[in-house]
Amino acid sequence: MKTKHSRKTFRVRQDEMLRRLRQEIVGGERKPGEFLPSEKDLADQFGLSNKIVREVLAELAAEGLIEKKPRIGSVVSHKSGSERIVLKLGHHGSTLDETALKSLLAEFETRYPHIRVQDVLLPAQGPAALKPYLEHGMIDALTLNDAEFRAFAESGDAGLFTPLEADPDGYPFLAEAFACGDKLYARPLTFSPTILCYNREHFRERGLWEPDSSWSWDDLLEAADKLTIPQVRAGFHFSATQRNRLAVFLLQHGAQAERDASGRLQMRGTPMMEAVRRYKEIVTGRMTPLMSEQDARFRVEELFAQGKLSMMLTTYYGLNALRQATFAYDIAPLPRLADPSTLLIAIGIAASRHSQHAEEARLLAEFLTSSAAQAIVRRDTLSLPALRSAAESYDGADGDGIACRPSRFGMYREIIPTYRYGGTLGLQEREWTWFLPEAMLYLSGLESEETFCDKVEAMSLS
Repeated sequence: MKTKHSRKTFRVRQDEMLRRLRQEIVGGERKPGEFLPSEKDLADQFGLSNKIVREVLAELAAEGLIEKKPRIGSVVSHKSGSERIVLKLGHHGSTLDETALKSLLAEFETRYPHIRVQDVLLPAQGPAALKPYLEHGMIDALTLNDAEFRAFAESGDAGLFTPLEADPDGYPFLAEAFACGDKLYARPLTFSPTILCYNREHFRERGLWEPDSSWSWDDLLEAADKLTIPQVRAGFHFSATQRNRLAVFLLQHGAQAERDASGRLQMRGTPMMEAVRRYKEIVTGRMTPLMSEQDARFRVEELFAQGKLSMMLTTYYGLNALRQATFAYDIAPLPRLADPSTLLIAIGIAASRHSQHAEEARLLAEFLTSSAAQAIVRRDTLSLPALRSAAESYDGADGDGIACRPSRFGMYREIIPTYRYGGTLGLQEREWTWFLPEAMLYLSGLESEETFCDKVEAMSLS
């Protein structure tokens, strides 16, 4: 007796047939001139009626992927060299080094010679700046971080991306960052918690124990004072103007956006205000002032690489600046405040729903997050691949590509329970655009705490 399939299962099988045949053709598994199986064989393979199989084949023909030859069958279309598909992949500049993007794209083009990928440096972030690129086909796919995706979701623009399937080998907490409702709109590519990085030689020189998971911020600041050598090096520093660094202190204070009945953000007497106050105490009272962080010569990771800093807050992404380090360094969990948490940053890749090459864009997203591509990320960078099998393949040897991995590189697995996305704070992405500048004015002493609270609370109603 035949199994009667539900309508939902029937539709899934139809979509699966279309997706699989399309991918096999685009991916080169089925060569130009090759005949597809007969309609009857396809109907048996996918559990569909001949009528539905013909509808799927008609759709593939409309896309120019196959040609239907009456009384003979369906054949894969020929694509001449002049018809090579060009995909445009949008990204921010730092993504090149942090993901070995050039190597990934070269491997993709080797596997799919009928597709060329042009990487496009995006000039700005957020839906307002990127929507025209997506809606007018100026990019076919793009990389974006969890905060950028939240901005798209909050503005109702997640639908600009093509829904994708999650990889069961990926870390589950990464898919959460790029999901809206029950759909995944970007495949996780890499991730990193915020961590403490320190120069082991400086600690030995001063006879100090290295940081461990029991450290408080007072422990760190006490060690920083002992490590500092005037006119030679600073004991501790981080980029105080970065939103992600402020977010760490907000998270560790257990801060969450508190609002009144009208939705206005409340600051006075809240853990959020306490966290901003503590941040100011450390930044203005306990850290050595440095040159403008906008000057690339004074990027914190670069200063650390030069031996000018003993400790810094950074990420696994930031460790890529230390690939040529000639001194011993290591990493540790962040010191603790009220809540032992750290900010998690994830980068994903999304395919544009408006792309004229939608299936090829999807294929690119799936390749960049495949085991083969993730192994390249693992081999050529100090960033963390999103696939567990690639991220956890490191065996401690120096011969797997990057020879200067810190000895505690695998620490990220130990601190997974402390991971928090910035969205945990309850501040919407549009609110950060004015909250952060006001916080910097308060930190700089150009605004009193009273004025800071007044302005933040007033802006949250606008």
